Amino acid sequence: MRNALAALALLAAGPALATGLEIQVEGEANGTIQIDLFEDVAPKHVEQITALAADGQYDGVVFHRVIEGFMAQTGDVEFGKAGGDMSMAGRGGSARPDLPAEFSDLPFDRGVVGMARSQSPNSANSQFFIMFDAGHFLNGQYTVVGKVTGGMDVVDAIKRGAGQNGSVIGQPDAMTKVTVTE
Repeated sequence: MRNALAALALLAAGPALATGLEIQVEGEANGTIQIDLFEDVAPKHVEQITALAADGQYDGVVFHRVIEGFMAQTGDVEFGKAGGDMSMAGRGGSARPDLPAEFSDLPFDRGVVGMARSQSPNSANSQFFIMFDAGHFLNGQYTVVGKVTGGMDVVDAIKRGAGQNGSVIGQPDAMTKVTVTE
């Protein structure tokens, strides 16, 4: 029994498996973005986006809303596919259910990844955004799911929106391939 407890203690002391995303971006920005996902902070949201990524649903989805000095939003797997009618981009989600909010004390600093939602705090589904700069007015209002750990230069190069509410006019940059990493 003592050996079993010692083995369990060693396992518990070891590093936790970190889940992340690797996003290949093409357009005005070209390169790879690495994101560390915070499964200990927002487990339901991380499970949702990793399931969508593993299923290939994020592949070919554009950054449809990009606001200078604020954030780049993507992840509309319903209406946000490159080459489609972009007039609906940002209004869709996935076939999976919406998620209850998982708010935390983590601040929305540069490089933080948050879940987009509608007016209801419990409406996040597939869309997410990456912060260009701090946006602490979002703290406690949106779910933090991760942070960029590599490729912030690629994030900074994403084509900015010039339309209403930051919508991208013309050809938006796209996530050509999104892979779940360990």
